[in-house]
Amino acid sequence: MEAAITPMAPQDAGAPADLKKAEKIAYENNKLHKRLCRLAGQAIGDFNMIEDGDKVMVCLSGGKDSYALLDILMTLRERAPIKFDIVAVNLDQKQPNFPEHVLPDYLTKLGIPFHIENQDTYSIVKRVIPEGKTTCSLCSRLRRGILYRVADELGATKIALGHHRDDILETFFLNMFFGAKIKGMPAKLQSDDGKHIVIRPLAYVKESDTARYAEVKQFPIIPCDLCGSQENLQRKQIKALMREWEKKYPGRVENIFSALSTVAPSHLMDRKMFDFTGLKATGIADPNGDIAFDEDPCATPAANATVIRFHADE
Repeated sequence: MEAAITPMAPQDAGAPADLKKAEKIAYENNKLHKRLCRLAGQAIGDFNMIEDGDKVMVCLSGGKDSYALLDILMTLRERAPIKFDIVAVNLDQKQPNFPEHVLPDYLTKLGIPFHIENQDTYSIVKRVIPEGKTTCSLCSRLRRGILYRVADELGATKIALGHHRDDILETFFLNMFFGAKIKGMPAKLQSDDGKHIVIRPLAYVKESDTARYAEVKQFPIIPCDLCGSQENLQRKQIKALMREWEKKYPGRVENIFSALSTVAPSHLMDRKMFDFTGLKATGIADPNGDIAFDEDPCATPAANATVIRFHADE
């Protein structure tokens, strides 16, 4: 596994400008690697994603995020106080012009166990979905079922996906705007077949960081000829909205992400989540109770201290 870039030793005042620039780039790249390890380690610890003896199946698509996930998990495995195994899995969906050699060559050089599953889901999707319609739903269902089966065959105890913070927020807004539900993409959840635990160790990581990390590490990116060629997806609309918010209102996106872990069911309207019908006045003061006609303050609560089990900077 390639080590993080280590900053060069300081040079004297007469060092050439290009050398100083190289030092700065190396320093920033090293900071990026440490930040990704720290955030992934924190997410793993917060949600108890990986336990001693786990066999983690890392789903590798050939995109920047899954490459970053594999790279960071390999780093954390060396530093973690527990032992766990990693196996990389790619589903070759037989897309036209798919470079079949890229992932096997890359994974062989890494020296990590891997499995390439060959299934022609591309033809199924193109046959079933009319031209111009979104293919993501059917493609993801087919891919999910195949990967669950492969996890069983490989004896994997956890399935790791490369979704990051932006993916989680985009899913939240998609469900709210287009599905009329408050539902996101959790960092850890049981699979829909009830047989697997799916984890997202990059849950706290920004997409801009995985994009930059992919450039630094020069991952051999493989584009998707199915969803990658569709320009009018609802997710892309949400992504553009979030970019605009980050530009015009710094901190807004971070506050929304924090809100996903600071939920007050009594202050929503889901009768299945809170017993409004049986609610009675107790006569006991409650700081979380309704403040009637006062305006609800818009203060962001201080983040709770978390115990990080995977120490990334050691």
